[in-house]
Amino acid sequence: MTEEELHATIRELLAGQKDMTIATIRPDGFPQATVVSYVNEDSDIYFGCGDHSQKAENIARDDRVSCTITAPYTDWNEIRGLSLGGHAARITQPDELQRIEQLFITKFPQVMDYAIGPPEGVAFIRVRPKVVSVLDYTKGFGHSELVYL
Repeated sequence: MTEEELHATIRELLAGQKDMTIATIRPDGFPQATVVSYVNEDSDIYFGCGDHSQKAENIARDDRVSCTITAPYTDWNEIRGLSLGGHAARITQPDELQRIEQLFITKFPQVMDYAIGPPEGVAFIRVRPKVVSVLDYTKGFGHSELVYL
């Protein structure tokens, strides 16, 4: 695939899925993997979590993260997904928070059933990927291509 095609595939896979697994680094050095729902703008990924959750505290201490996103499949020969490494940061700017909240409302309308005013106790985190493995087993078992962003 060309670089342009790989970037288009990354955007397609990000936009088409709802959940990802994010791995952060615990204080003891072990990785901690958690499933979260997310939204994205281009290749930036956003999720919410408790502001005192283990993953929020891990990210505050060490911003390096890894994530995986997989499209649904019924057969291993259909596996398509992303495996990425990047840096995460808590969003604090009010205009950015408002924009991300709107993305969540658009992608997950049910969030309005729980949202009354600004979400207290919630941290919104941005993941900015630096390296992405684009998995596409439709091109052969184990096929992946590496992209640096």
